[in-house]
Amino acid sequence: MANFENSKGLCRDHEVCGGCVYQGVPYEEQLANKYGEVKGLLEKKGISTEKLLPIEPAPNRFAYRNKMEYTFGDLEKNGPTTLGMHKKRHFMSIITVDQCQLVHDDFNVVLRGVLDFVNERGYSHYHKKKHTGLMRHLIVRRGVRTGELLVNICTSSEGEGEDSAKASEPFDEKAFVDMILNLPLENKVVGILRTINDRLADAVYCDELRVLYGREYYNEEIMGLKFKVSAFSFFQTNVDAVERLYTYAIDLIDDFENKKAFDLYCGTGTITQVLARKASEVVGIELVEEAVEAAKAAAADNGLDNCRFIAGDCFKVLDSIDDKPEVIVVDPPRVGMSTDAMDKIISYGVDQIVYISCNPKTLVENLYYMDYYGYKTVSIKPFDNFPGFKYVDVDTSELKDDGSFEVATYKRIQEYILEKFGVKMHTLYIAQVKRKYGLPMRECCHKSKNEDYEQQQVSPEQEEMIVDALKHFKAIK
Repeated sequence: MANFENSKGLCRDHEVCGGCVYQGVPYEEQLANKYGEVKGLLEKKGISTEKLLPIEPAPNRFAYRNKMEYTFGDLEKNGPTTLGMHKKRHFMSIITVDQCQLVHDDFNVVLRGVLDFVNERGYSHYHKKKHTGLMRHLIVRRGVRTGELLVNICTSSEGEGEDSAKASEPFDEKAFVDMILNLPLENKVVGILRTINDRLADAVYCDELRVLYGREYYNEEIMGLKFKVSAFSFFQTNVDAVERLYTYAIDLIDDFENKKAFDLYCGTGTITQVLARKASEVVGIELVEEAVEAAKAAAADNGLDNCRFIAGDCFKVLDSIDDKPEVIVVDPPRVGMSTDAMDKIISYGVDQIVYISCNPKTLVENLYYMDYYGYKTVSIKPFDNFPGFKYVDVDTSELKDDGSFEVATYKRIQEYILEKFGVKMHTLYIAQVKRKYGLPMRECCHKSKNEDYEQQQVSPEQEEMIVDALKHFKAIK
């Protein structure tokens, strides 16, 4: 295990900062807690696996985050302006975190420089309830492999144009650039941006983006691929850790050379492009359009012409294309995969699915569903990608089709009944029969927006048709 001794000791703000929660907890205990969470969830849901492998420790426990989003505010009502994180259990209070141990020290230098700049000029911070004030957020991003920094100051438009009378002076963009460029930094500042945000919500939105210096993106490298990471595009927070996780995940695939692969919930397309080095073609599907555009640009920069990226809801995209994959990798968001998406994935009948999860709770729900339809979990390996936090990533490998029966999805049951009996069968009736036979059902599948259906029970004739379909698909004997 790597040496995680921290010469600085406990973080100065560990008792009040709402960031990492494991300060002072021995790292071995952190790992045991995270492994125990995964193991407990699997046992509670009754999911068996051939191998539950030991948790993989983080390559670096400190200074691993490549992005931080800080908020302007005050620690006490009407107190001096602060810049940092929300105080633990206090939504309105902001604590200055200029000694954070989870980031490169350049982040702390930039934060302190910006806060001093704001206080010296008397700029007001944005008030969440009054919706007045200038300073809102500071976002700092870093290319770990390239040593590039991107600094983005987020303000309201107060003090400009028709609102010029509302502030003592407008934000001095030139002075801000000069201040940032003169900070004693180890990394190179490649872009200084100003985001204008006049929305009421306490979140970063971009009504206007101004490039005050340099460019609006930084470069990063991961798994031998080059990426341009723009101001608001998603990119993995811990580059070293996620590179290790992705390498492990791809190594689990039995064989994808000269095969067609699907990378579902692909983000900026890292796995898609790694697969493309051997696969004949890879289709990446991602909900966020900006991430898809970034993936397309990265693939072009990396000289890969056998990647195709599609923006949209995973199920809707899969349902609209005729491509048939031979290999599937999924890396869904924290909410996991919808039953519609899983039904479609299962219907392809591929021998192996690699599932990467950032939320063990939704992972076990998805595994339980897929287990019923013949995909058995061969191995599971947790990864600690966020030391200090409770989050744990799980690389669930080798979900393999055991060939026990054809997939009895709601859609396929309906199609079977329509073709054999000429009857359109409502999913509510299918759910009633599945419940009667103790079969797993979709969440809320027993509910209907049509009150007439809710009051009706499946008839003996309808039940006979549904049972016939379930027997055909070998869901029951």
